[in-house]
Amino acid sequence: MGLKSAERILNESSIYITKQGSQVRTEGGRIKVWDNINEEEIGSYPVKKIDTINIFGNINLTTPSITKASKNSITINYFSQHGKYKGSYIPTKNTIAKILKEQTNLSNEQKLKISKSFIKGKIRNSITLLKRKNINPPKKLEEIIKSIKEISEINILRSYEGEAANIYFNKLNKALIDGWTFKKRSKNPPKDHINSLFSLTYTMIKNEIMTSLRQYNLNPFLGIMHADRYGRPSLALDLMEEFRPIFSDAFAIRLINRKTLTHNSFKQNNHLKENEFKKYLNKFEKYMKEELKHPHFGYKVTRRKTTRMQAILLRKSITGEMDEYHPLISNK
Repeated sequence: MGLKSAERILNESSIYITKQGSQVRTEGGRIKVWDNINEEEIGSYPVKKIDTINIFGNINLTTPSITKASKNSITINYFSQHGKYKGSYIPTKNTIAKILKEQTNLSNEQKLKISKSFIKGKIRNSITLLKRKNINPPKKLEEIIKSIKEISEINILRSYEGEAANIYFNKLNKALIDGWTFKKRSKNPPKDHINSLFSLTYTMIKNEIMTSLRQYNLNPFLGIMHADRYGRPSLALDLMEEFRPIFSDAFAIRLINRKTLTHNSFKQNNHLKENEFKKYLNKFEKYMKEELKHPHFGYKVTRRKTTRMQAILLRKSITGEMDEYHPLISNK
């Protein structure tokens, strides 16, 4: 897929407004974005081609622009300046209903097919991270990937995923510098500093993915592989699987091995001290702005944008616009 066609996938019908202090107006059949500081127009979009407006931070929508959005079934999503989801304005008649209907009515066969892609991506990326750390990946991981093709039930797939995760985590201690030890994954609450760091980073990546799912009108609480549970963003956890090794674990290990964080960075309850947490957030923001070459589209994007790319690919696989879901897989 070439660059232009990939950009159409990412930008079709959704616009993103991030210029702080700008104003969204309407004029004729267009939605316009006005920079109040420099007194100039910075964007103009045909109403008929828009189904979602994403607002980030301190941006004003005029009453006529909201009315125009309502009449044309345009959803308005509100986020903080840094992308944390705040809420939505959803007209009574909106194309979001079609997407949610498709998401709700996925057959067990469709769910299994997409779930297999999630897990194959996760295991493949687990192998990649181990190789990056000069650790020989156990052959069993490749065997599990090959076996996934024949799995006929999601419960069986979950058990294979659990086995692969245990194999992977059993090797992860070798990726850490002296003075750090990883014995096993623990959570709720994490029992040591490394597990606390893993849990924090999983939460940060989960929030990024929830934001991306919201931007493309997918319900993050309606899962495909993870069972629905009150208050749990099951779909976000589904999509997060492929990101865990090469984003979450890789970032946590980087902070440790570069001595950005030390054992002295943590309080007795294993949470980061206040100043250290601020340092963590600063490093995480820079990390998400780093670029990588997207393996499916073939060009460089930020880590943050990859979560959006995967969200739109997931939506297209849910709605039947694509035959299969292509997980983010890094081979280097």
